[in-house]
Amino acid sequence: MDSRAVAETLEAMAASLVALAAFAGRAAGNDAGNLASTGADPLQEEADACLDGMAVVARVEAGMAALKVHFAGGYAHAAAAMAAPAASPQERTAQEMAVTAEVACVLTVSERSAAALLAEAATLITGLPLTLSALRSGSISWQHARVMCDETSGLDPAAAAALEAHFLDPEAPFAARGCPAGQLVPGRFRAKARSWRERHHPVSIEARHSKGVQDRRLEYVPDRDGMAWLSAYVTADVAAAVWSRATEAARALQGPAESRTLTQLRVDVAADWLLVGVAAGTPSPKAQVLVTVPVLSLLGAVTEPATLDGYGPIPPSMARRLVADGAGSFLHVLTDARSGAPLEIGRTSYRVPKAMRQWLRLRDGRCPFPGCNNHSLDNEADHLLAWSEGGGTGISNLGQPCRRHHRLKHTTSWRPVDATRDQPPGWISPAGRSYPSEQQDWEPPHWPDNPGRAGEDPEWEPPDWPDVLACATGLGQTGPPLPVDPLPDWALSIAA
Repeated sequence: MDSRAVAETLEAMAASLVALAAFAGRAAGNDAGNLASTGADPLQEEADACLDGMAVVARVEAGMAALKVHFAGGYAHAAAAMAAPAASPQERTAQEMAVTAEVACVLTVSERSAAALLAEAATLITGLPLTLSALRSGSISWQHARVMCDETSGLDPAAAAALEAHFLDPEAPFAARGCPAGQLVPGRFRAKARSWRERHHPVSIEARHSKGVQDRRLEYVPDRDGMAWLSAYVTADVAAAVWSRATEAARALQGPAESRTLTQLRVDVAADWLLVGVAAGTPSPKAQVLVTVPVLSLLGAVTEPATLDGYGPIPPSMARRLVADGAGSFLHVLTDARSGAPLEIGRTSYRVPKAMRQWLRLRDGRCPFPGCNNHSLDNEADHLLAWSEGGGTGISNLGQPCRRHHRLKHTTSWRPVDATRDQPPGWISPAGRSYPSEQQDWEPPHWPDNPGRAGEDPEWEPPDWPDVLACATGLGQTGPPLPVDPLPDWALSIAA
């Protein structure tokens, strides 16, 4: 960030501070003895001023973070220029330690935090110009910028630039859909950035997964108060199936006489299974995990990752194994060979059938309330416009909020709106503000080169998918023939 960019950032912050002063004045309009407010509803005016003020403060904080990046990077550059050439790797390390210690003392933070700031500043200044620009403008937060640094780590410059452009350049090919990056909470932005990185990493997911399989392990870490952590590093399909199965078993044990929470039941069930097998009275249901598989990956024609519900991209070899083995714990969904999106199932009754619930899980991915990370397995199908008020049981009138946000909808003025076939509902707050929901970032599949057609028109038509799938999956019934576009509900029926 050059001196002109610094000046522009400071000017924008000055304008924001003027706006903050105005908001502070409006928010103080209802102080005791202050009758300055001329609005029809002084309390609503005060509430709006406070919300607007918080939004401006967030932009100012982002600008301050950008300035801190500028000065940290500038100090590191100046210190390196002033230092004598290092005579050995040990001397270079000592110089870096001295710089880190200086920054840590100035900011009154640990040297570990100072080292992280210096590394992130160097990454943003030298390799992530769009991220730094978005931070300066306040359209993303410092937490978002750190996520971008983390998720581009280890990528070559071209791959890092592509990931950055996908989320921060609306003009980029196949730019991210749904909420802009800055409107996603940092945790959800990290999940989307990691998913995109997995799909576009220059090293195939198969190669990275093979190394991960070799590193699988069980870990035991003592903790305070007579407690300890027990964790397993296993393949994603195993972890998802265990989590799903334990959750379903825990739900089956809930009732009026059960005092344990779902979280406590889940771990107790898992401990029983590990220690004594399936304990008496402990249900052992099948896991129900969605596996979304691009058709060409299923056939082995490309290495495009599949998607495991609640986890993200998985190697196509894992998806092919789950389909070929007929794993009862997994529901298989094949994606549209052109758009990469799964398909809708329509019904007309009030009751939401199982197949439509599975579609909601695909469309929403998790509770659609902005920022909620509760995966759809735990969520409840709900009519956006109540059935009693004329709302139908179509996919565009359904959401799948978690229990917390389901209760929020029915007990407060928060309301979900504008769901579509492919997009979860957004939400209107009691203050009248609109908050979009996160949208699935489906991508068109990558078509392989067509062997034996050198010199011919590359825009060839896909094969007859039902016949191909029957051979690839071993499924005897593939349903009615597929129309060219759009595909019907064969993808979900084939998985049933």
